[in-house]
Amino acid sequence: MTKHVLLIIGGGIAAYKSLFLIRELSKRGITSKVILTKGGSQFVTPLSAGALTGETVLTDLWELDEQAEMGHIELSRSADLIVVAPATANLLARAAHGVADDLASTTLLATDTRVLYAPAMNVRMWEAEATQRNVAQLRDDGAMFVGPDAGDMACGEFGEGRMAEPDAIADAVEAALMGDTSLDGWRADKPLQGKRALVTAGPTREPMDPVRYLSNHSSGKQGYAIAQALADQGAEVTLVSGPVTLPAPMGVTRVMVETAVEMLAACEAALPADVFVSVAAVADWRPAARTDKKTKKPKDGPAPLELVENPDILKTLGDHKERPALVIGFAAETHEVVTLARAKRLRKGCDWIVANDVSGDVMGGDQNAMIIVRDDGEDSWPRMTKSAAARKLAREIVKAL
Repeated sequence: MTKHVLLIIGGGIAAYKSLFLIRELSKRGITSKVILTKGGSQFVTPLSAGALTGETVLTDLWELDEQAEMGHIELSRSADLIVVAPATANLLARAAHGVADDLASTTLLATDTRVLYAPAMNVRMWEAEATQRNVAQLRDDGAMFVGPDAGDMACGEFGEGRMAEPDAIADAVEAALMGDTSLDGWRADKPLQGKRALVTAGPTREPMDPVRYLSNHSSGKQGYAIAQALADQGAEVTLVSGPVTLPAPMGVTRVMVETAVEMLAACEAALPADVFVSVAAVADWRPAARTDKKTKKPKDGPAPLELVENPDILKTLGDHKERPALVIGFAAETHEVVTLARAKRLRKGCDWIVANDVSGDVMGGDQNAMIIVRDDGEDSWPRMTKSAAARKLAREIVKAL
């Protein structure tokens, strides 16, 4: 059965993201009807929102053709879920105090439908005691929250206050429509609270001399997204990262390393853990010897390069005396993806293998298509952003633990 969302677009710079949210919900079979506040119309137009929803965009409480039959009451009860994105400090305050002076606030006051807020504002406004009181009041009244995220803002500051990304809000919408009651992104208990997670990410670098090294194209994006998703679920996360240019995820302990040997040592130091997710693209081999000076080009042909095998981090932790309850490996393949992943799962002694085809732009790109290989079969997921894939994997980990 098709689900219907009433989307209230508040007056913030993040309003443009709500157009992407409409499209994301549509891809998931969820239709939207939009209330555009006066402030929201400064950032997006009724025409753009209406083109995406295929519905008339509502803006004015006193539009007689829409209100002839107490339209704000009908609006408040006809949707399966009300989503406020962006939920500005002003909208949160008015909703918390029962102000009803426009179509959006009147609809929120009149509703008996669940409401999901996606806050978006300057970090100082988000941290203000008044805003936190309003959020607490709305939560006590039964409201749900997704975000806000931390990051750079349009005003030039950095911190919490960015509206959650459209795919994250869509995930929360789906969860809410399925009856999830733990969607308070601010202070509710999280399902992985009390659990410890260990994640590896990025490449390793195996030095030949002070200038050259062996490595690969891993960006670390997928591992970092998984670390963040597990932290968002309440886990105490240690991220052991090879050399990447990504900022540390919020609420995560990051340990930076260079080589496979260093990565293994950092992983063992982080034990015990309840789950280990081995995402890093660890070099299988390293030079047998490292010179202290830059190696010069030989005059009579290429110089031989002697290699020795690196430690197998996934297998070592899979066989470890402090083995985590759930061990998940990654298999980056360019052909026979599932066949090779099945064999790797057995060879490494892990519970799941996440297989992906890296013949395209996966290792440096922002999207991924995962195949989860377990003892009882495979589960293929469609191509999605690495953040969305991380959140989906985190939910699977919650179920398993």
